[in-house]
Amino acid sequence: MATVRDVLAQKGREVHHIHPDASVLVALEMMAKHRIGALVVIDGGILTGIITERDYARKVVLKGRTSPRTLVREIMSTTVICTRLDQTVEECMAIMTAKAVRHLPVIEHTEVIGLVSIGDLVKNVIADQKFIIEQLEHYIKGDR
Repeated sequence: MATVRDVLAQKGREVHHIHPDASVLVALEMMAKHRIGALVVIDGGILTGIITERDYARKVVLKGRTSPRTLVREIMSTTVICTRLDQTVEECMAIMTAKAVRHLPVIEHTEVIGLVSIGDLVKNVIADQKFIIEQLEHYIKGDR
């Protein structure tokens, strides 16, 4: 079974983060620049939240607020569901489904060392299935 460690080995461990006192506009610009859907919120080296495109849509746009005048701390999710390197892809997908989240920061000791999205996990599952199918096809054909 593939683990979070395997997923990060493929995608990398770069974690984009923002301070809670930054504006939502700055957060959105960062997400657009890096083509990502979430940023971890770090204050003094400590994970204090996560801000996602969903937070923006539901807590800024739908409430008639403006991005430049709204701070990240006002809309970020402060209950952050995290994962560890040794957790399996299947465990993470179950957590995401149960908790209705699309991003899991990866924690080692107390440090954020990565971030996995539902897309990262699905990509891993598809790659594993493709490999198994190819192996079965070779076996059926008698290839070596």
